[in-house]
Amino acid sequence: MLKLLGVPYDQNSSFKQGSALAPERMRLMDIEGSSNRFCEHGIEIKPDKNYEDLGDILFHTDEPEAVYRQIRQSIKDHLSLEDKIISIGGDHSISYPIIEAYSEIYNDLHVLHLDAHADIYENFKDNPYSHASPFARLLEKNVLKSLTQVGIRTLTIHQKSQIEKYKVKVVEMKDFNFDFLKSLKGPLYISLDIDVLDPAFAPGISHHEPGGMTTRQLINIINHIKVPIVGADIVEVNPKRDINDMTAMVAYKLFKELASKMI
Repeated sequence: MLKLLGVPYDQNSSFKQGSALAPERMRLMDIEGSSNRFCEHGIEIKPDKNYEDLGDILFHTDEPEAVYRQIRQSIKDHLSLEDKIISIGGDHSISYPIIEAYSEIYNDLHVLHLDAHADIYENFKDNPYSHASPFARLLEKNVLKSLTQVGIRTLTIHQKSQIEKYKVKVVEMKDFNFDFLKSLKGPLYISLDIDVLDPAFAPGISHHEPGGMTTRQLINIINHIKVPIVGADIVEVNPKRDINDMTAMVAYKLFKELASKMI
């Protein structure tokens, strides 16, 4: 069974907060009427028909370590080999506990990370739970079989050294093509930071980084993945910076396309 889980937390964001509002706004796109529930493969993506909406995690504290533990436990409570979860955040720090929980079910987990940023800082502003560091934490724990990062266009010297250290496969946006799809392996988890898109397609994000993908390119990536997708997250939508729910609607469409590959 496919499940949807909201993770409304953005206290690990290093620039602008607001992504905690995204789960509610993305769900609104399902009911407010400007689109329908069908994906491009002709499947109707409908709650209680082919996925279960678990609602949002209710956080009783903003303290990063406690939140990390609560998110990880929430995923463990709802995940099994028969169940898959799409999590909607929230800043990118939520991916660390989610994927770690996944790795306890899948000991051969491969991750496709779609983002403008590598999020692989060993230490960013002395916050080990920063949204700039989730993949550093996962790689340090050696819980991933492989990590492929696509759409990156902000690499620093430190990030490059981290990528070399952990043998991460990176497709920078300046070199982008679809060849990486041929080498993806499963079981595959997809971590989709909406700022992988050019801000022209997704203005409602905290970190505007020009030179990104088009929405069509991103949908084509999702639709041409051939290996089993066992989980996903969609993060960093910031309704406070959105324009007429443009980014929320893009995220909702991406949710439908991901769901159609997972049900």
